[in-house]
Amino acid sequence: MAQLYFRYSTMNAGKSTEILKIAHNYEEQNKHALLFTPALDDRFGRGKITSRMGFQRDAAIIGKDTDMLRLAEEAKPDCVLVDEGQFLSRGQVVVLTRIVDRLNIPVIVYGLKNDYRNHLFPGSEALLLFADKVEEVKAVCWYCTKKATMLLKYKDGQPVGEGPQIEIGGNDKYVSVCRKCYGQRLEIK
Repeated sequence: MAQLYFRYSTMNAGKSTEILKIAHNYEEQNKHALLFTPALDDRFGRGKITSRMGFQRDAAIIGKDTDMLRLAEEAKPDCVLVDEGQFLSRGQVVVLTRIVDRLNIPVIVYGLKNDYRNHLFPGSEALLLFADKVEEVKAVCWYCTKKATMLLKYKDGQPVGEGPQIEIGGNDKYVSVCRKCYGQRLEIK
């Protein structure tokens, strides 16, 4: 029986690498994985899932009008893989549940749970509510050896805790940290 999985972590935990690995494993068994990535994430080009290790694949772009259910019906994949799930809308997450429930296709979504202000992203909130299985992908704090659970945003070399929820960036803007290191660098509100 197919299920909707939400696998979350902070940055630098290998989420995109995991998606690329799963897609490769399906293909090695002569199976097909349908990959999606939100249009919003254009760090490495639109419609690309790219790991920091340099691996990259094309993926269908999820825009506000993308009919993911129709694409899945037409492609008949053995699995649907979604990167950057935090950027999905609640409605798009509901469509993913339909792919699971109507088409009996497993859907695995990877993404961030919380932003640098420690608020849930709308897509992450919906995934936490609708996913059959929620799994944490572990990451290590940038400053110590504890498990990273938060993001720390830097602007002009200084940690910041206010601003727009979404500002696309990598290690140039964000680092993954544990709660203690977050609190030492930025007062928790």
